[in-house]
Amino acid sequence: MTPWASLTSLSSPPMIRPAPTITSTPTLTSDVVRTKTYQNVIYQNQFLFKDKIVLDVGAGTGILSLFCAKAGAQHVYAVECSDMADMAKEIVEANGFSNVITVLKGKIEELELPVPKVDIIISEWMGYFLLFENMLNTVLYARDKWLVDDGVLLPDKASLYLTAIEDAEYKEDKIEFWNNVYGFDMSCIKKQAMMEPLVDTVDQNQIVTNSQLLKTMDISKMTPGDASFTAPFKLVAERDDFIHALVAYFDVSFTKCHKLMGFSTGPRSRSTHWKQTVLYLEDVLTVCQGESIVGSMTVAQNKKNPRDIDIMLKYSLNGRRCTVSRVQYYKMR
Repeated sequence: MTPWASLTSLSSPPMIRPAPTITSTPTLTSDVVRTKTYQNVIYQNQFLFKDKIVLDVGAGTGILSLFCAKAGAQHVYAVECSDMADMAKEIVEANGFSNVITVLKGKIEELELPVPKVDIIISEWMGYFLLFENMLNTVLYARDKWLVDDGVLLPDKASLYLTAIEDAEYKEDKIEFWNNVYGFDMSCIKKQAMMEPLVDTVDQNQIVTNSQLLKTMDISKMTPGDASFTAPFKLVAERDDFIHALVAYFDVSFTKCHKLMGFSTGPRSRSTHWKQTVLYLEDVLTVCQGESIVGSMTVAQNKKNPRDIDIMLKYSLNGRRCTVSRVQYYKMR
């Protein structure tokens, strides 16, 4: 567990389970965990921001820029490529920060800032599965072009984790269903459904194994190519159970703060917009306590659209009641 875990305790986007109580996709301002974390990072570390030039990448409504301005930043450049930039300008004016915050509408890669360098780059760049439809490459471009040599990136660390769950009920209802649809074989749809990771909130009671760190990215030093990787894993069963899926989630850290701060999107933490990413297995794994599922996960940007993700999962189990070895492929589109 991270030191700050207690802070949060078909050609389509990834499948998302119906959630009748949610009527719209949460924005940064409506996601309490992430917004409060950013607010605490800024307000509790004003020594980082006082009299500094800040670049807010993907500013949206401008909420992070407003936090920075209130914390004493000399000037904040809020870059947003969507029409939300127009609303952000109004919000900045309505709150009396027009002399501190400049909203720039456009893509970072196509803009020129009015200053040669900035002291801080702040961004909420993370996507589902950390890397799906993310803005990481944009942040790295901004870092290389505008951040001073001893500048600060917020957040500056991101880690991807893997665990395994029992999920018989949902898999039976939504995936195995296609084997027999009112007496007809529609299993070809099942094959497609299996390749599409599911974004959903996982009940922590479903977790069967430990969590394995797959990858930690240092945003201050990494290159865009580092977001494609192969990582080994070993998941050890903590009880006798069945495993239907592997689950990925991520943590982000702000290590330049006076005290380490951050949040987790894991199933044992308070729910966020990102939820978790569920990858269903073709096999149902019968595991006994202490047995290990070993393998590797390869994550790569899709060649046609770098915002999409291709995943290759290799796994094997050599247990008392189940022996299996398989390779599966997933696509986040």
